[in-house]
Amino acid sequence: MSFLQALAVLFRKPDPTPSIMEEAAPVAVSLTEKQFSTLFPKANPMIRAPLNRVMARYKIDSPVRAAAFLAQIGHESAGLTLVVENLNYSAEGLAATWPSRYRGTSGAPNALAQNLARKPEAIANNTYANRIGNGDEASGDGWKFRGRGFMQTTGRANYAKLGAAVGTNFTAVPELLEQPEYAAISAAFFWHSNGLNELADAGEFDQITRKINGGTHGTADRRLRWEKAKQVLNGNG
Repeated sequence: MSFLQALAVLFRKPDPTPSIMEEAAPVAVSLTEKQFSTLFPKANPMIRAPLNRVMARYKIDSPVRAAAFLAQIGHESAGLTLVVENLNYSAEGLAATWPSRYRGTSGAPNALAQNLARKPEAIANNTYANRIGNGDEASGDGWKFRGRGFMQTTGRANYAKLGAAVGTNFTAVPELLEQPEYAAISAAFFWHSNGLNELADAGEFDQITRKINGGTHGTADRRLRWEKAKQVLNGNG
């Protein structure tokens, strides 16, 4: 892709109707300025409009669905303030996060963790090598396709899947997912694709966490955000 083609992709607006869905019906939940600032006091207020658009687009259209969605993306993005994965791990952090890879038999960080500590690019390239559509460590795919967006889309394969669904070439310009519109789209697309609206309808909040995280990391913060979102969306916050 040429530089001019990359710029064209960069400034292209999202297709208003994804190929996998019918046009969204009028949304029942649309965050007001007050609701948004209450839930995300440190976030850029310009995020509110694209967030409302993608919630409509992906049927996150009831207080029950919206509360769960907003709580989860709030946790994943530190209150909609972070759109790029922070990989500045210490050796101890690496061992705690990926024990099978970076923890020794004694339980302490192994030699690889010690060598990679506080080297975010090297950590990404090692951790994500030969996974989720990425090439080997030398390819640099781990760093290029590190987590981005409000739900941390990670890996070449997931960037490509998202791009195919919304008509934007994220593998050519991964940084697009750092823009509010695309950061929001990536989160809502993941939510829809993994059946999380249905889990929200059933009140299965912890199961939603497992779908997102693979475990229960951050449960306390997620649940606090969930309770606050329910209060705010019901006019009690």
